[in-house]
Amino acid sequence: MKNYFSLIKFSHTIFALPFAMLGFFLGTLETGTGLNGRLLLLVLGCMVFARSAAMAFNRYLDRDIDEANPRTITREIPAGKISPRSALIFVIVTSLLFIACTWMINPLCFYLSPVALLVILGYSYTKRFTFLCHFVLGLGLALAPIGAYLAVGGKFDLIPILYSVAVLLWVSGFDIIYALQDEDFDKSMSLNSIPVSLGKRGGLLLSSILHVVCAGIILLASWLLSQVYPSFGWLHWGAAVIFVSLLFYQHTLVKPNDLSKINLAFFTTNGVASLIFGTLVILDIFV
Repeated sequence: MKNYFSLIKFSHTIFALPFAMLGFFLGTLETGTGLNGRLLLLVLGCMVFARSAAMAFNRYLDRDIDEANPRTITREIPAGKISPRSALIFVIVTSLLFIACTWMINPLCFYLSPVALLVILGYSYTKRFTFLCHFVLGLGLALAPIGAYLAVGGKFDLIPILYSVAVLLWVSGFDIIYALQDEDFDKSMSLNSIPVSLGKRGGLLLSSILHVVCAGIILLASWLLSQVYPSFGWLHWGAAVIFVSLLFYQHTLVKPNDLSKINLAFFTTNGVASLIFGTLVILDIFV
């Protein structure tokens, strides 16, 4: 079990989960239906199963690449802790569980589930043919807030869509930063990424631009919340300010000639930003 948790990097669920919960509780606020415990568990199941399938498939598909990369050779499949066949079975089972959860939620979520799987599983192929792979990853995580909102409300709405766009830009930006450390290896393997195409300076510049636009969308969504729901107080504004501040802070940690703090920028800063933002906005919904 420990090996499978490590295979799917379960701790990285912290990136998208708070936004999924934000979408869910915005849906309950919009519909006025109150908290539905069964539906909440199904949404959590969708989140966990979809992300587990995506990560396991990525590890399965990249097993030869991971074995050739000194940074990733200790991952579960190249290290022999989990066989490729077992990883693929895990992908199939978690994908079916994801679809089952959507079927128990509502018809719209069920009909859209193959599209979601196409995005999150298809990401693993993208670096083989396009430098836009970071944006496909961002799109996969961006499905969390709008998907959770659809589970409750059964329709699309502007504010959760804005949060999804913000997640797309945020994740794409920090994934570019994370990819800086594999620039030379990716070139040697003819793999595609923004750092391979634009170099370290160009990659960091594009990441900064994406995060500036993301910050603007987060602030716009906060303003719209205060207009649509006048009862919203200072918590959601505080959440936006903290998120934007941490968004920019990570860019002070990584330089083209100094990648030693990438893990701090990638996991710690972004994980804390997501957790604080989601928690404070959800609290504002209840308070």
